[in-house]
Amino acid sequence: MRNLRVATYNVHKCRGMDGQVRPDRIARVLEEINADVVALQEVLSIRGHREELDQATYLANCLRMHQVQAQARRIQGGVYGNVLLTRFPIRLWRNLDITHVGREERSVLRADLRVEGRLLHFFNVHLGTSYFERRRQAGALLEGRILRAPDLGGERILLGDLNEWTRGLVTRSLTHELRRIDLEIPSLRRRTYPALLPVLHLDYIYFEHTLRARDAFFHRSRLALLASDHLPLVADFSL
Repeated sequence: MRNLRVATYNVHKCRGMDGQVRPDRIARVLEEINADVVALQEVLSIRGHREELDQATYLANCLRMHQVQAQARRIQGGVYGNVLLTRFPIRLWRNLDITHVGREERSVLRADLRVEGRLLHFFNVHLGTSYFERRRQAGALLEGRILRAPDLGGERILLGDLNEWTRGLVTRSLTHELRRIDLEIPSLRRRTYPALLPVLHLDYIYFEHTLRARDAFFHRSRLALLASDHLPLVADFSL
């Protein structure tokens, strides 16, 4: 039986709690976690003379992993959005728009991976900060083009920053559709933001009912407390 380790991590453009933009610190935190699949949010990739400015490529190269980035919007001439890093080849990926009118652009990154003979569909999500925006996005996630798309033939894992710190429509809807890691592992501390003194529960992992979760934890190393304003959420599955 193989272990599959997955993680979700809002890296805040690699800007740490000390205000420094240090992709190398994020890379070292990810090395500490040693996950097979990592969903990153708030990644800024600017192609230029400095390697670390292209954060998605820099992190993938440091960890020797495959990567794909889904653009939510452009910042400073670069691509900003969600990134998936994986040790497994990416069979298919899509960038699915869930932007609410008048609000900041948001998208879901779907990536299909073949792991130990199983087809797994990963959905990397970063939802909006407005209550009404998230209500619309909750419906969008359960439409026929995302979590219920007709071409889904495998098991689903949704990871990301839902920006919902109370039990709202998003978490209620997703809990009816999938299992939630913090409900399966009762000992898991739920607060992840801000990293130094967490008071809010923003980061989640949901997964198919046919998958078995063995363990889950928030990675709280000394470096993780500094590298971003979120803590990484990590989960281990048995395949």
